[in-house]
Amino acid sequence: MDDSEHRHGHLDTSALPGTVHLVDLEGTIRAKHASGSQLKDVVLVPTPSSDPDDPLNWSRRRKILSTASLSVYTLMVGIASAAIYSVLEPIADDTGLTLGDLNAGTGYMFLAFGWGCLFWQPMALQYGKRPVYLFSMLATLGIMIWVPHATTNGQWIGSKILQGFVGSPIESLCEISITDIYFTHERGTYMGLYAFMLAGSNYLAPVFAGFINHGQGWRWVMYWCAIFLAIGFVFCFFFMEETNYDRAPLEMISPPGDTASTTTPEEGNLPTATNPEKTIISPENSTIDPEKTAAIVNSESKNIDSDVGQVHYRPKTYLQKLALLDKKRDFHLFRMMVRPLIFMTFPSVAYAGFSYGSNLVWFNVLNGTASLILSAAPYNFSSSMVGLSYVSPLLGVAVGAFYSGVVGDRIVLWLARRNKGVSEAEHRLWLFSVSLILVPGSLILWGVGAAHHIHWFGLIFAMGVIAASNSIGVQISVSYCIDSYKDLSGEAMATVIIIRNTMSFAIGYGLTPWVTDMGYQNAFILAAFAGLAQVLTFLAVVKWGKSWRNASKARYYRYVKESENLGVTH
Repeated sequence: MDDSEHRHGHLDTSALPGTVHLVDLEGTIRAKHASGSQLKDVVLVPTPSSDPDDPLNWSRRRKILSTASLSVYTLMVGIASAAIYSVLEPIADDTGLTLGDLNAGTGYMFLAFGWGCLFWQPMALQYGKRPVYLFSMLATLGIMIWVPHATTNGQWIGSKILQGFVGSPIESLCEISITDIYFTHERGTYMGLYAFMLAGSNYLAPVFAGFINHGQGWRWVMYWCAIFLAIGFVFCFFFMEETNYDRAPLEMISPPGDTASTTTPEEGNLPTATNPEKTIISPENSTIDPEKTAAIVNSESKNIDSDVGQVHYRPKTYLQKLALLDKKRDFHLFRMMVRPLIFMTFPSVAYAGFSYGSNLVWFNVLNGTASLILSAAPYNFSSSMVGLSYVSPLLGVAVGAFYSGVVGDRIVLWLARRNKGVSEAEHRLWLFSVSLILVPGSLILWGVGAAHHIHWFGLIFAMGVIAASNSIGVQISVSYCIDSYKDLSGEAMATVIIIRNTMSFAIGYGLTPWVTDMGYQNAFILAAFAGLAQVLTFLAVVKWGKSWRNASKARYYRYVKESENLGVTH
């Protein structure tokens, strides 16, 4: 029984991507359900195979270790990218580079963070996510050792472009790794953790960078980043597993006639060709042929008995888990590099990129003005105290991540139950409701407060609220993209990050003259209304997002089928 016979199944092109039957209200859906008294009516989406090495089937300990490795990667690479924020002036004084040169370098770095996804995302699907993460950390480590010696403008910009390029998996690959191992009903919690690590690393770095600069000089800020990356590399080398897994798309269906007698497979038993009545249904108007689903696994982890069609699995050994390359696939790298550019024409993906980028703008505004405001009269904060003030955004990120993750998952389940058990991708966007207050309110408190010299605590509080709204925006935007087009999420996330970082790069050039020319009060009143208008766009997507997904589903299924043919399903 050849794998290709299973992999190339039929797609139910009538099923709407992003719409899943998440809650079994009447107990009639014969599919695997979540465990736990409060979640027993929740359908497991995607449907796991019977392979113990299917990441969806990993033990709790194995999943937590994988999530910890992702968190370590995100934290270490994120700290290295943001450590210079509170030491720009010492670098300028010591090297002769202007602040404009230094800021231009960081702008190019974030542009490379986005466009680098075009290369690393396909590389991860072609050769494995584990080797990409490990190389990213090792290359960033080398660059952090080089940066203290980059004393000319060309060297500085070159180092920052390279740092952005090799570090770009932090932007779009981690989210896909999370979807590899967690089900739809629990995904938001771990997306929230990722958002906390990503945004938190950017706020944590200036805290310790200011103190390291004070005690050892700015060069040691870079060296300590290299040390942290070395520690993270060793941890991830021994504990990070590959999460690539070739599974049937959500819309894979069994041959006609098989669906009428669907039952839940017994735990640990694999449905086979000799037992056709045991099949699994996938969410909302589609079913999965479990024979096809179960056979789409890594070839080195199974034996297939051709006489009866039974698949026998061999769990990976620890040494196999340390392999630096995933299973061999046909070379389709260049085709996969083009596809994220094509996906810009999907309205839901374009909105996710715009939403992510718009929320990141306020992160850039905060970083671009914090040192200017807090170090000037009447506050006169030292560089170490400016760094310490970033504890507030760190706490804000934690609150935002908890709201959009843990609370968000519960709200999505509640909305699905109200909607006859069906969850729509747009349901998660209702979490933006709090941003209607947080975004304009925090920007007015920060900018107008600074113009009127309010007490420093008001500004520190505003920093925390801006960071919380940023964290919420990160998580919800990413989740909406993945929920809408799960089977293309690898490339679609690259599209989102390209849009986001191009917007971030553009705002970097206009930020300083905008604030300087208009003054803090007028600039941030304008920013507050712009932020409010940006957040309000979620209402339009809630209203028309489903019709967008319906209009694009034919193209979506065409690209899903192409992914199957290329052997890069995930």
